[in-house]
Amino acid sequence: YFEGVTHSLCTLEFVPHRPLYDLFVDWLKEGKDLDDNRPRQIEFNKLNLNYTLMSKRNLLILVKEGLVDGWDDPRMPTLCGFRRRGYSPESIRKFVDKIGYTTYDALNEFSLLESAVREDLNVRAIRVSAVLNPVKLIVTNYPENKVEMMEAVNNPENSEDGTHQIAFSRELWMERDDFMEDAPKKFFRMTPGQEVRLKNAYIVKCTGCKKDDDGNIVEIYCEYDPNTKSGMPDSNRKVKGTLHWVSCAHCVPAQVRLYDRLWDVENPRDELAKLQSEGLTALEAMKKMINPESLTVLNHCYVEEYLAHQQPLTYFQFQRIGYFTKDMDSKEGQLIFNRTVSLKDTWSKIKNK
Repeated sequence: YFEGVTHSLCTLEFVPHRPLYDLFVDWLKEGKDLDDNRPRQIEFNKLNLNYTLMSKRNLLILVKEGLVDGWDDPRMPTLCGFRRRGYSPESIRKFVDKIGYTTYDALNEFSLLESAVREDLNVRAIRVSAVLNPVKLIVTNYPENKVEMMEAVNNPENSEDGTHQIAFSRELWMERDDFMEDAPKKFFRMTPGQEVRLKNAYIVKCTGCKKDDDGNIVEIYCEYDPNTKSGMPDSNRKVKGTLHWVSCAHCVPAQVRLYDRLWDVENPRDELAKLQSEGLTALEAMKKMINPESLTVLNHCYVEEYLAHQQPLTYFQFQRIGYFTKDMDSKEGQLIFNRTVSLKDTWSKIKNK
């Protein structure tokens, strides 16, 4: 074989180069017949994703101009960026298996990648409780100084992952969006007079709320049924809503970074070329296309204590919210979590409106 090469695997832009390569081989074979031992060139399509720029030249501009936080920014389509965002190697391979190898220059749906990530993380992520938009929930008939350790299953998809303990007390944090004072008929979360289940704990009934002078809800009140603790016979009582929570006295503050698509346009590669043809520089075009909501930082979140001792890049599911990973910049007293992907594909619904 010429140059000791049996096969050459390359992307579609090298198809026109093949005759020239064969000509060079003919010139350089020095009279030897290489017809049966000529290197075989096989072309395949590039992995293109919508809402994504894949060109290294363009990614370099993003990094150099500070439009992203380095090559490992979780919005970047790089291996180190995917790792920091919480994508597992297995999920990326699963995605490639889904789309296959072809010679068609396709623009693949980013939602397909996210679907593969969800499928993979569903069987490997540890389930934990985190409250991203907190409001205080007070269980008024629960003893003030009492603390119970509740058992939480780490992963219902894999019993070998075991369990961990989460503290339950009189004052809890819950999601603000899980409460409505005047709720419609099909609102099955917290509202006055309605029962809900607190995950891994008790069934409670909402009794009211407290507002500040501006009408903002600052506290929500409920009463618990002591016979409905998870595992007790009365815990099987039919309740439509289940809410997550953390104990105010037994949780850890955290910063949560919600990542989304970096670009506002579905095909940024073609849009970039179009804008440049109109006289804009690559940087000017990128600033025009970039999604200003590709990163939302939440600074006043609470997570259960269990997460304070976990290693960076561990896979978690924040129950009822999405999949997250602990960022490498986390340190004691300053936890940071990156959203890998939401539990459901909400982007498609927004896009189709």
